[in-house]
Amino acid sequence: MANGPYPADVLERAARIRVIGFDVDGTLTDGRLLYADDGEESKSFHVQDGLGIVLLRHAGIEVALVTARVSAVVERRGRELGIARVHTHTREKLACMRGIAEEMGIGMDQVAFMGDDLPDLATLRGVGLAIVPANAHDWVKPAAHWTT
Repeated sequence: MANGPYPADVLERAARIRVIGFDVDGTLTDGRLLYADDGEESKSFHVQDGLGIVLLRHAGIEVALVTARVSAVVERRGRELGIARVHTHTREKLACMRGIAEEMGIGMDQVAFMGDDLPDLATLRGVGLAIVPANAHDWVKPAAHWTT
C-alpha cells in the first residue's frame, strides 16, 4: 500500500501538517541500543530517513526529535539534519508536542507524530496525523492513521 494511492483521510490530514515529531529509537533507528565498553552509546540511522527529514524542512514543515532517552548521538544527528527542536530526556512527549504547537500558534490537528511503542501511544492519539513504522508494537498500530 505504501506505493499505491493514499487514502483520502490521510491526504486531508497530511495537508494540514505544519510540524512533525519523531520518536527516535525504533522509528529513526532499528531499535537496538549499542553500548561500547566505556559506556558510550551508538545508534544506526538510515541516510534515506535523513533525506526525508531534510525534504520535510525544505517543504516548510518543522521537524522535532522527541525521545525519552538522554542521547548525545540524537543531539548530533539533529544538528547534522538542521533540526532546531531536539528534545531528549522527554518522557511527556504529548506535552512536548503541545508546547511546540502552542509556540507555533497552531492546533494539534496541524501536528504529526511518528512513534512505535507504548510510550508513544498518548502522543499518537493526540495529534492530527499519527504515523507508525510497520514493525510498531501491536498495541500501538490501531492508533495510527498511516503505517509505513
